Amino acid sequence: MEPRLLDILACPICKGPLVQNREQRVLVCRADRLAFPIQDGIPVMLEEEAKLLAADDPLLER
Repeated sequence: MEPRLLDILACPICKGPLVQNREQRVLVCRADRLAFPIQDGIPVMLEEEAKLLAADDPLLER
């Protein structure tokens, strides 16, 4: 995903920043502990499609 696009995307719930995990093809909102899938290079920014992450999930590490 283009870094420029990542700069303008925000979490649809809290409007906070997202971090890309290329390995798992997700965008992570650390504040809400959500992982939004990236399918065919397109982020799916729907709350119902997001995966709730456990507090100790490695995706939440900085």
